[in-house]
Amino acid sequence: MSDGVLVVGEIAGSGLRKVTLEALSEGKRIAEKTGKTVTALILGHDVNASAALASGYGADRILTVDHVDLTEFRYDTWMPITAAVVADEKPAFVMIGASTVGRELAAALSARINAPMAMDCTATRWENGNLVLTRPIYGGKILSDVILKGSPQIIVNRPNFFQLTPLQTDAVPETANVAVPQSVLRIVEKQQASAGKVDLTEADIVISGGRGMGGSDFSVLEKLADLVGGAVGASRSAVDEGWRPVADQVGQTGKVVSPNLYVACGISGAIQHFAGMQTSKVIVAINKDAEAPIFAKADYGVVGNLFEILPLVTQEIEKLRS
Repeated sequence: MSDGVLVVGEIAGSGLRKVTLEALSEGKRIAEKTGKTVTALILGHDVNASAALASGYGADRILTVDHVDLTEFRYDTWMPITAAVVADEKPAFVMIGASTVGRELAAALSARINAPMAMDCTATRWENGNLVLTRPIYGGKILSDVILKGSPQIIVNRPNFFQLTPLQTDAVPETANVAVPQSVLRIVEKQQASAGKVDLTEADIVISGGRGMGGSDFSVLEKLADLVGGAVGASRSAVDEGWRPVADQVGQTGKVVSPNLYVACGISGAIQHFAGMQTSKVIVAINKDAEAPIFAKADYGVVGNLFEILPLVTQEIEKLRS
């Protein structure tokens, strides 16, 4: 039994999601403050290779649940398993990355075990013996400090906020003694992202297009994103027009991103879009409308035709790299 930190991991490809590694790093810092340990819980199929990576980011123990029925995420299998492990381990804190999977799992887990939860946490600090969690509210207009009451406290960390700190331990994956329930859900269709594509929520650079793109040809954005190792996003208007898939939508009703650099191309800057990218470290706006609201929120702005400006930027980067 442990009253330390339990980090629920998520597999991506042959490794763990970056947001999971960030959770492990922050979980280790929290555990060290309390003199406790960090346990990583990895669910999926053929998980040992991925789970072993957790030992490189401070996990003192690694619990795995390996089953073919866990290949795809279904909340009615993942949540009961996680709840059973929480009941057995009795952690003080449960950390889950704020991915699409993580958000759903954390909400379901909180309801199942009647535990307090803070979504989209961007910072932690200790104050008078309490762990204070910082998270944005009201569409990101305000940063709120929260102290959760009860145990365990579920912390859902937003990607790209907690520092990655590699720390090798000698933890070896061990099998958790839990049953895998039968899911009542059926996956009828799966849209697979292109191989090697950078995950939008974890990208260090995001280049997004809006209505100003004028159509479905985002190749000028894709070329630049490929060159700098970034991801391509889109505003809701571009998605509604059918120019980009829903998975690329950034905003209040889409994905929340926090890259080091966010480039908004042909995006007017509606508050709903801003809510999904306002925590970006640097925001660059390119728009031919000098009065576009996005310029009031950007660190740098360029007034002009994005189809003329982006190719020039791409050319200059290529020159610098050659």
